[in-house]
Amino acid sequence: MRVVIAGSSGLIGTALVPRLREAGHDVVRLVRRTPQAPDERGWDPAAGHIAPDALEGADAVVNLCGAGIGDQRWTGARKQELRDSRMIPTDVIARAVAEHGIGTLVNGSAVGWYGDTGAMAVDESGRRGTGFLADLCRDWEAATAPASEAGARVVLVRTGLVLSPSGGLMGRIKPLFKAGLGGRLGSGSQYWPWISLDDEVGAIVYALEHDSVSGPMNATGPDPVSNDEFTRVLAGQLHRPAPWAVPGFAMRAVLGEFADEGVLVSQRVLPGVLEREGFTFRHATLSEALAAVLDG
Repeated sequence: MRVVIAGSSGLIGTALVPRLREAGHDVVRLVRRTPQAPDERGWDPAAGHIAPDALEGADAVVNLCGAGIGDQRWTGARKQELRDSRMIPTDVIARAVAEHGIGTLVNGSAVGWYGDTGAMAVDESGRRGTGFLADLCRDWEAATAPASEAGARVVLVRTGLVLSPSGGLMGRIKPLFKAGLGGRLGSGSQYWPWISLDDEVGAIVYALEHDSVSGPMNATGPDPVSNDEFTRVLAGQLHRPAPWAVPGFAMRAVLGEFADEGVLVSQRVLPGVLEREGFTFRHATLSEALAAVLDG
């Protein structure tokens, strides 16, 4: 296939491009700067512009655009940036997919859709939760409507906490754990829906290559664990103690609103679609995922 990718420079995108090429697919990367490589094409989402030849001959588009949810404190301006960085590019891409008659759009989303599920396990049939992230995901997914209305197959990748050798969640907490400063957050009972970067990328490739996948698709590992268990497994693999506990009120003081929706929230999200499809996880357990991450 010829696959056009928006957001190819991010954590997931930089791993997705070589995986697609290894599988024999032709990749075109949309960039907001002046194109400098043969596989790059320019675009300006704010202006609604995509280079005329960017989508020429494309079979599918993958949209991974979006500012980092936990990179900054959630001020009003930051919340608007989180929305604009998702809705504007998605709208532009969905309309371009419709205009060019492209068959498939794989679009980013997040498990934030489900809100706080407590100890209850949910798959893609779960109802939307409440809060800023749930509303953000609702509107993000709705922005793909022009593509689906034009007949494109749209896959909404609801991603959990991506575990990678560098960057993302592990980039923040691994140095603390290695220094013996790790510990549970809040009560530690909240479920964390993790997924290895390898499996995140593999799930996206699977969605591109299998027409049977359509609509919401949870990109999470098959065995979500509590924050307390996550802490114990990570500390064990690093051979470090993790005696500390950061109370919820302290997390709220430091992180503000993001603490409740991004760190202390419990999301026992299962990859129902991937499991029914027979997708093979490279890292089916947290121990396997962390071993791969720490080796990398």
